[in-house]
Order: sequence, then C-alpha cells, then structure tokens
Amino acid sequence: MSRSSKALAVLSASLILGGIIPAVNAAEFSAIDAAKSKITFTTKLMGSNLNGGFSKFSGKVDFNPDQPEKAKANLVIEIASFNAGGDDLQEEARGKDWFNTKSFPTANFVSDSVKNLGNNRLEIAGKLSIKGKAMPLTMAVTYQVQGKRVIFDSSFQLLRLDYGLGAGNWADTSAVANEVPVKVHLVLNSN
Repeated sequence: MSRSSKALAVLSASLILGGIIPAVNAAEFSAIDAAKSKITFTTKLMGSNLNGGFSKFSGKVDFNPDQPEKAKANLVIEIASFNAGGDDLQEEARGKDWFNTKSFPTANFVSDSVKNLGNNRLEIAGKLSIKGKAMPLTMAVTYQVQGKRVIFDSSFQLLRLDYGLGAGNWADTSAVANEVPVKVHLVLNSN
C-alpha cells in the first residue's frame, strides 16, 4: 500500500470515527409492521381478569440502534378497534362513559425524550392522549435488532380514571380496576 493510500485510509477512518462522515452501515428503522405488532391490556372486571387490545394503530417511529437516544415516536391508536369481552362490552367501551369514540376516535403517544440505559434497554418519556386528556407517560423498553427489523417490547400501567375512562357507575373501582397494565409489542422494518 502506498503512503498516499495509507494516509487516505487513516484520514477516512478518523473522519468516520470522529462523526464527520456518518458510517454507511447504520440501519434506520421506521416502517411499522402492523401485522406483527400489538397493543394489549389486562384489567379486572368484577373480580375477573379481562384481556383485550387494540387491533389498529399506525404512526411514525424513527430509530437507529447506533443512536437510540435520538429515537422519536408518534403512535396513533384507533380506539374503535378496541377488542375485549363480547359485543355488548365492546359497544359499551366505545360509548360516552368510556372512550367516546365518536368525539375521540384516536389515542396518541408522542415521545419527548429517550434515555439509553444500555444492554438494549431504553426509557422513553412522552405524553399519552386519550379522550382529549394528555398525561405524561414514562415507559421502560427493551429492543432487539433482528436483521432488517427491530422489535420493541414495553409495559406500563395506565390509571383509567386519569383519562376519564369509566364515568357514572363505572367509576367504582371495585367493579372495574383503576389500574390497567398495558403491553406494547412493536415491530419496525428497516428503510
């Protein structure tokens, strides 16, 4: 290798390591794979576990595993896709005492900050808006890069009464628990 080739190789490596020229191998992930992603919850209804979820959601997520602290997320959940219990319960959940889907057809999560905790763990802080009420939400997230996709798993607890979910007789937490554990399994494909 000639002296000029060696000098060029050292200069290129220095610029890449110094961040002046971005590395071309950095994978960017943003396309939500809706068929493989899911949002689920469990709550107590009259003392029994009730499992459910939302089958339709979309949004924009930008994630680079080389710079996870720069990730951004804006998820939109279609509330009418609520699925738990039978038809009567689902219809009740879409009504005014619960989600009021006619006036508030979507819920929204927007990230404000991401803290890299190492070992493929993140702490994501943002705001969750349901039924016109935006509340701060911080969640612990783990992720795995698997070739051309990245898989995120998170869980957090939602307090339904903070969002006005369950008015009238439904506000009684002995009938329906206030605490609602939520799990998010999000699959992103690379650009």
